[in-house]
Amino acid sequence: MAAETKMVKDAVLNHSDNDDEEENFSDDGDWGDWEEAADKDDDGCFESDFVCLFCDSRFVSCDLLFDHCRLSHGFDFHGVRKELKLDFYASFKLINYIRSQVAENKSWSGEALQKCQLKAKDVNFPWDEEKYLKPFWQEDSLLYSFADDEEEEEGEEEGLDREDLIEDLRKLGDLSIVDDEAIGESSVSNNGKCKDVSLVSDCRDLGQSSADGLVVNGKGKEPGVCDGRLVGRNIRKVNENYFGSYSSFGIHREMISDKVRTESYRDALLKNPSLMSGSVVMDVGCGTGILSLFAAQAGASRVIAVEASEKMAKVATKIAKDNKVFNDNEHNGVLEVANSMVEELEKTIKIQPQSVDVLVSEWMGYCLLYESMLSSVLYARDRWLKPGGAILPDTATMFVAGFGKGATSLPFWEDVYGFDMSSIGKEVLEDTARFPVVDVVEARHLVTQAALLQTFDLATMKPDEVDFTATATLEPTESETEARLCHGVVLWFDTGFTDRFCKENPTVLSTSPYTPPTHWSQTVLTFQEPILVAPASVLSGDDRRGAVGTKECPASSIHLRVSVARASEHRSIDVSLEATGVSLKGQKRRWPVQIFNL
Repeated sequence: MAAETKMVKDAVLNHSDNDDEEENFSDDGDWGDWEEAADKDDDGCFESDFVCLFCDSRFVSCDLLFDHCRLSHGFDFHGVRKELKLDFYASFKLINYIRSQVAENKSWSGEALQKCQLKAKDVNFPWDEEKYLKPFWQEDSLLYSFADDEEEEEGEEEGLDREDLIEDLRKLGDLSIVDDEAIGESSVSNNGKCKDVSLVSDCRDLGQSSADGLVVNGKGKEPGVCDGRLVGRNIRKVNENYFGSYSSFGIHREMISDKVRTESYRDALLKNPSLMSGSVVMDVGCGTGILSLFAAQAGASRVIAVEASEKMAKVATKIAKDNKVFNDNEHNGVLEVANSMVEELEKTIKIQPQSVDVLVSEWMGYCLLYESMLSSVLYARDRWLKPGGAILPDTATMFVAGFGKGATSLPFWEDVYGFDMSSIGKEVLEDTARFPVVDVVEARHLVTQAALLQTFDLATMKPDEVDFTATATLEPTESETEARLCHGVVLWFDTGFTDRFCKENPTVLSTSPYTPPTHWSQTVLTFQEPILVAPASVLSGDDRRGAVGTKECPASSIHLRVSVARASEHRSIDVSLEATGVSLKGQKRRWPVQIFNL
């Protein structure tokens, strides 16, 4: 489902407007005068911003505070960090843990921590819980200053942008963070997001990229992608905005008018009577209830339409009543509407675990996984679907191909009523290398063959498999008679209603450039530098020398490594893209990793 079709394009157009905001500091990055002013109160005196961990004493520096803790409370913060080998994040949690314990018990002291001073590998510390990543005090200066002394020592080795990290911690509170040793300069993407490119579902188990010596944004660091998880009010706020966005009837008209989408679901539900007749059906994210109506029409004995938007739940209820399928004394139908997130369904209706025969949902977003609704569908599958029950669709497949100049804005700007405005086109193209663009790409503008990127078996996959890293090789289109520039890659997906469950009439919903366009369009990721490609038939017999991917030595293939992960911002995703050009004789050239946030 796609709520904001033009949002990525708008981000590209507005990007240049924000550039000037970053120029209010000196060329050497010296903020000394700002920092000094920030450390003083209105009378010119230094404030005592640092409050003791165990009492109300205040200090003008972290060093004085920690000296006080050691001498007055018997707690050596730096000693504990060193002995327990606590990294930045574990130390951040420790401070919040102590604050919480002291708030509950004023007599609680550093001596209570002595029992924890064991070998780190043999103990799970009480502050290991993710909740301690949220500041116990919203304005706790200690949290953002305790590691300043070690920044100079570790800065060159780790390449961590601590200022950006601290700002993220201030804003988000509940942030899924990667261990200091596993995150470096590779974590800072082109668009300034703190991300990483090697997929994991738990940042504590972060693995390294398999590409040795990989260059990330021009810097030699091993990358990886963090599955960010926000909690508490941040998730609630994003969910409210997300479900609220589907209160617009225009969005539902766009989706229902998408014949490829709607008719694929209609055929799967209405043309498979052995699956639907007498079944209990759950529709996750029902919207107007169109899929639930199809299910009722197909002969289901009970249809549970789950909708988190209060407005749309009322709309779906009214529509069900108007079509005489609502389940109440007046209409005596089979369809009931639950205004709830599926994770909280039991609070709204009576339903037994594993009591659903067919689980249906139109959960797909841009690039398949945007909006992160698949996690909710998998939750519903594991909680409510009977063993061996059907999930529709039951497969999802992602594809990738390289696109040429025709899929960019360059041709438009090269001839504007006879005038050459290509300089604008080049600037727009540079901006699109920072942002994913959702747009329709015509098959004639692809310069490589399509390659399979990732497949999902929705009946058996685990929730953490939503995040993935995959490789693919792009081969130039064999019919090409000359070398062509590949400006980037386009991603799309197919979902399958296979004969595993739809035995009478299996069908496929495709968002491919080779099929009629859908409201999902395709997702376009633009290279920072185009790669010249040519099929082997064009290159054979040539003794090419020079940089791979250029006129002197066109690439005969492009090897891709793509990672997709749920981002730190709830319901968003991060996509990392690594491209390696390979010549006909096996020479390789790697480009810096690009990270896109959608």
